[in-house]
Amino acid sequence: MRPQQRGGRPQVKKDEFKDALLDLRRVSRVTKGGKRFRFRATVVIGDEKGKVGAGVAKGLDVQTTIQKARSNAKRNLISIPLKGRTIPHEVEAKFSAAKIRLKPAKTGHGLIAGGAARVVLSLAGVKDISAKCVGRTPNKLTNALATIEALKQLHGAKAYVGVRILND
Repeated sequence: MRPQQRGGRPQVKKDEFKDALLDLRRVSRVTKGGKRFRFRATVVIGDEKGKVGAGVAKGLDVQTTIQKARSNAKRNLISIPLKGRTIPHEVEAKFSAAKIRLKPAKTGHGLIAGGAARVVLSLAGVKDISAKCVGRTPNKLTNALATIEALKQLHGAKAYVGVRILND
């Protein structure tokens, strides 16, 4: 027997990820016949519990471009170790021309970050942190990807447990 559906409609699973459109640009390609315009979208998704991802996509119209970027971000999800409301240790990372420094903070300090780093960290679920974009680029895409590179470098208490067992 097949499972019953309520009201004759199939049940749609609600997505657990929140998303933020970080950047939407109109880009062009010059051909013999003139300029061809497309859109480039940068989307960041996260569950505010330690998972975050960023995606970039191009398309002919805005809506499909955003959907493509969102599905790309789902494929690029990373899981970060949280120590309460902050990160376990200080970390610095570079992506292209963007450099970022993340420092853990005490409870109640708040999310002190600007621009793309603030969006990435809030969607990751980090509540208390100090972040500084050290690089000189104002590009939101590279600053967001530098923040994700910094979060990839984090290793929490779970990572050390396996190391202790192997060294004993």
